[in-house]
Amino acid sequence: MSGAPLLRLKVSMIRPLALLLLALIGATGASAQGLKPPADLVKANLVAEPGAIRAGEPFTIGIRMVMRPLWHVYWRNPGDSGLSPEVAWSLPQGFTAGAIQWPTPSRIPVAHLVNFGFEGETVLLAEVTPPAVLPPGKPVTLTAKLTYLVCERECIPGSADLKLSVPVAAPGTSVGSSATNILLFEDARAALPVPSPWPVTLTSEGDRLVLTADAPGLKPDTIRQPAFFPYSETAIENAAPQTLTIDDKGFRLSLARATPGEPAPTELPGVLTFDEQTADGTVQRSYAIGDAPAAAPTGVIPTASDSASRNTSSEESLTLWSAAGLAFLGGLLLNLMPCVFPVLSIKVLSLVKHSGEPAARVRLHGLAYTAGVLAAFLSLAGLLIALKGAGAGIGWGFQLQSPLVVAGLAYLLFAMGLSLSGVVHLGGGITGLGDGLTRRAGLEGSFFTGILATVVATPCTAPFMGSAVGFALTQAPLVSLTVFASLGLGLALPFLVLTTWPAAVRRLPRPGAWMETLKGALAFPIYATVAWLVWVLSQQVGSAGLLAALIGLVLVGLAAWAWERARHAGGIGAGLARLTSVAALAATLALTFGLDQDRASANSKNATAEGIAPFTQARLDSLMTEGKPVFVNMTAAWCITCQVNERTALGTQSVKAAFKARDVTYLKGDWTNQNPEITALLEKHGRSGVPLYLLYTGTGEPIVLPQILTSGIVLDELSKIPANAADRRATLETTKR
Repeated sequence: MSGAPLLRLKVSMIRPLALLLLALIGATGASAQGLKPPADLVKANLVAEPGAIRAGEPFTIGIRMVMRPLWHVYWRNPGDSGLSPEVAWSLPQGFTAGAIQWPTPSRIPVAHLVNFGFEGETVLLAEVTPPAVLPPGKPVTLTAKLTYLVCERECIPGSADLKLSVPVAAPGTSVGSSATNILLFEDARAALPVPSPWPVTLTSEGDRLVLTADAPGLKPDTIRQPAFFPYSETAIENAAPQTLTIDDKGFRLSLARATPGEPAPTELPGVLTFDEQTADGTVQRSYAIGDAPAAAPTGVIPTASDSASRNTSSEESLTLWSAAGLAFLGGLLLNLMPCVFPVLSIKVLSLVKHSGEPAARVRLHGLAYTAGVLAAFLSLAGLLIALKGAGAGIGWGFQLQSPLVVAGLAYLLFAMGLSLSGVVHLGGGITGLGDGLTRRAGLEGSFFTGILATVVATPCTAPFMGSAVGFALTQAPLVSLTVFASLGLGLALPFLVLTTWPAAVRRLPRPGAWMETLKGALAFPIYATVAWLVWVLSQQVGSAGLLAALIGLVLVGLAAWAWERARHAGGIGAGLARLTSVAALAATLALTFGLDQDRASANSKNATAEGIAPFTQARLDSLMTEGKPVFVNMTAAWCITCQVNERTALGTQSVKAAFKARDVTYLKGDWTNQNPEITALLEKHGRSGVPLYLLYTGTGEPIVLPQILTSGIVLDELSKIPANAADRRATLETTKR
């Protein structure tokens, strides 16, 4: 056995396994995101109120969204789940757009939750101000990128590129409303809440908040269906009953607090609605109570490099070649990541058996491996670009958000481990097919090893990768593919250099008995990777799904054992053994495709550790408005880099003590399963995947920390935050002045 190949995976078995894995990535990349054509669910367009515009005179524009029956989009506070629509304007020079004017929402019960949003049709208004000078007669084009989440029982992220051409009126001519849009804008303004005509105060009574208004004249028997919609996502228990009592002095609205253990808020802005019976019928009243938090600025859509340059002074705006260079360096470093190193080690060790072959033959193995890496990277990139173009909010490593892919990868690696351990002999020589085919099969083995190395690399994010991949996904497809090809070339380069350097190959030790021992030892990193993948799966599915996955591992072992028995049996015995192996693999596939159905029961498992709050955009916005320091950790169970950083840096006692001393709120966003809010924040900062670490000091833009952390790096950045609340308030006031 001294001259036996170390990893002689039979091509007839590797090929279906690898192609199956890529098929799972493609299929579940769509199904796990819940993708359907968003245009079938939401039809969106821009409408302008005036028939023409005039220089320097503000005008109103509407984003009209028409939903398919039973589907809904969300209000500015989506309630217990969901994501509010966002509009990024791309306007001509000198034009500015104001904040979105949100119509009154409806309560949308979903199981035991209550969301706030719109069904049927809604129009979001915004005021646009043109520059003081505009040449008349030449129309201007307004464009916007609308992103949204549309839901029924399932939720689908969508987007629309909106465009509208508006004429410019000549001096002295009328700019009256467009006849076709008069009723549309009248209805849209009627749907806006009006300022409360009564003074409203907020008090706290135990675990409830009470809004009290001096509103004499309200008649209790004429008021129906009161509902309060807070601007803050974390203020009240949205699904709890809201109790309205009315007397001759006014009304009291009692609301259940969402976090009774925390200090009560001093104000609670939002929208109060109720139906009032009048002589003319039922009229819905909608009143804005208190001042709304400052809306996020709108303007020209930022590019990935723009966001990166705003958020960290150490990064320059990226170009195609700088992004490709960063991607290449990131690909090189991926070879050192724990998810890639075991596979690469096995492939390098397999060169020992080729050390006596002609140099040209050895180079072919390096080229085949490189071709496999590039093919896999370009396939993943093409799929990712296509899905994003269809409206999906996804990024690097998106396929590992699918339990089907995680389980399929675990099964494939488990089979590799069994082969290395000698439990099953997958692929001796392919007897009787001739030397030419045997040699071609060897090259195919190198090709599929490149594919496997790429697939197992996706849970890792190396330094330099984040900005490069984020840039790639905001560019044209050809630019994106170029950057991803550079990433793949970086990953493939070490093995390619080794195979094209004859002196290095000759220095490899001669084949011998030591190879079998080392081959068995290399199985254990593979088993460790399988254990980690099963742990990732446990974060994505419920207990029933985890049991099914573990049974799948048993069936993979049975298939391998039966296949090995078939090699030594004859006649009917060999046929029964092969039939058993095929049946076990078929049962494994059936269990795997059933895993996604257990995903919903896993949502409650993502408990947050003490001192760490789950990330929501509304919670972050609220903390930023209050000027509090915030640390945001965007992570995922399948991200090895994230897990290492949490244990070696963020989880250390020194960092925890620094968080506490500076009263830093720690928000953790879990991207193990798809989360549109996390995707939106990643894209805002020019990233396409986790990890992402943001430190908000209480003033200004956040500090973007490196993707590879040490406790020293975190402590250095935390030292920029004053160590007590009084110092922070002084800093904040100085900044405001």
